[in-house]
Amino acid sequence: MSESIEQRARRRRWLTLAEVLAVAGVVIAGLTLWNNWSERDVAQQEKAAAAAGEARSRARLSLAATVGDGGDRLMLSGGDHELADVTVTLPRPLGVSPKRPATPAVEADWFREPLLKLTDGGSDEREGVLPVLIQARYWDGETARTVTAVYDLIWRTKGRVLRGRSLRLEGMRLRDRRGTAAALDAAWKREKPQA
Repeated sequence: MSESIEQRARRRRWLTLAEVLAVAGVVIAGLTLWNNWSERDVAQQEKAAAAAGEARSRARLSLAATVGDGGDRLMLSGGDHELADVTVTLPRPLGVSPKRPATPAVEADWFREPLLKLTDGGSDEREGVLPVLIQARYWDGETARTVTAVYDLIWRTKGRVLRGRSLRLEGMRLRDRRGTAAALDAAWKREKPQA
């Protein structure tokens, strides 16, 4: 049985078609493998970014203050972080040296006299903010970290029948997370109380 030329050509055509189908199968398998690999890579990158973001947010310190002693003190806390050391720097024109209290707190006695002197001659009932630079050292797990920020101490004065006016601390809020002495001076120029 001999093959005719036409039969041989048909057989070659089928082999060629089979080879094309085999190559297409290999290409599809390769594309599927690449797609699976790239999806896994993207998923790993997203997981790593989420973990890094969570670690950054856990490491970030936002101080909170609780009014104590009838407004004479603001007790500072670091939320989930244990505060190891706190240094409070007041604006230079008040003439008060930086304070490092044994317990994390801000005392109204530190600046009561200079602030009342600045606001003397005006209304007895006043309120305002006093920018302060707070440097806090805290623990993030086993790692000691330090952060410096400018906070606003919210204060209120009230007239008294005897002994002039009283000063009461009302709270504290974050002004600038990247606290520097220059940022404190700029904040003081904007917030300096007028008599």
